[in-house]
Amino acid sequence: MLREIKPKNARSKRALEKKAPKIIENPKSTLFLRGTTCSQIVQDALADLHSLRQPLAKKFSKKNDIHPFEDPSSLVFFSEKNDTSLLVFGSSSKKRPNTLTFARTFAANQILDMIELHIIPETFRTLSQFKSRKFAVGLRPMMLFSGTAWDSPVANEFTILKSIFTDMFKGDNGSDKIDVEGLQYLISVAADEPAGDDVKPTVHLRLYLLDTKRSGQRLPRIELEEMGPRIDFRIGRSQQPDEAVWKEAMKKAKVGIEKTKKNITTDIVGDKLGRIHLGKQDLSDLQTRKMKGLKRNRDLDGDKVPSSNDDVQKRQKK
Repeated sequence: MLREIKPKNARSKRALEKKAPKIIENPKSTLFLRGTTCSQIVQDALADLHSLRQPLAKKFSKKNDIHPFEDPSSLVFFSEKNDTSLLVFGSSSKKRPNTLTFARTFAANQILDMIELHIIPETFRTLSQFKSRKFAVGLRPMMLFSGTAWDSPVANEFTILKSIFTDMFKGDNGSDKIDVEGLQYLISVAADEPAGDDVKPTVHLRLYLLDTKRSGQRLPRIELEEMGPRIDFRIGRSQQPDEAVWKEAMKKAKVGIEKTKKNITTDIVGDKLGRIHLGKQDLSDLQTRKMKGLKRNRDLDGDKVPSSNDDVQKRQKK
């Protein structure tokens, strides 16, 4: 059951209405923060991911004594305080070196799911090490997930990571219209083919800049140029979302969807036609048009039979 918070005053009521579910949700912001021990590789990765998420990102520079999988209450507090539903926590220890933990919150600021990624330092390259030009801030990227691991029918670490990366990089999706000029870069997330049950495939994160060149035809020729950062991950621990909470999080509002009404149709012109079903009618009391030839004699209405003397008297009067 989700905890229901009742406002105590008008100010808290406005704050709760601002955080309430909407038909078109606000773009999700991401909070980047570091632990007490954090290597330079993790700090560079946090800085590069933060620059990619601008302007929907916040970054803390101070150290925080947080253990996400043991006690996520601090992450929940920071998420509620800064109104960020996505969190990226960087830490490094002897047992788990160069670690990035991705987490999402939902409803009453509780942790929805989490996943732990270990950076491979040998292949890590920062954004500044690539001398190519960069994309403009605030643009929505194209995303590519390559590998059979992403298409698993059962929820696992890869389905969680795909959902989190999609939430993180999709940006503001309030409009369905796409400007072709705004498609400037591509985010590629590739997973190696699984070699066995014990060994999890490595995840490769790459970013490419789209360069349009003349092709001599109507459509231009597209070339990809890597712009960084280049990060390879090994998947660590993960926390699956609760089934009831996940069902509540995936619920969509039905506003704007017209309900089908019985016996009402619309023709080609656009006129609305309705069909009415009536019960069995009693036609014995039906009022019809009166004609002289069908009128009944008044004497017959009183159940009186005319006599021959009445006929003689009528003739004498004439």
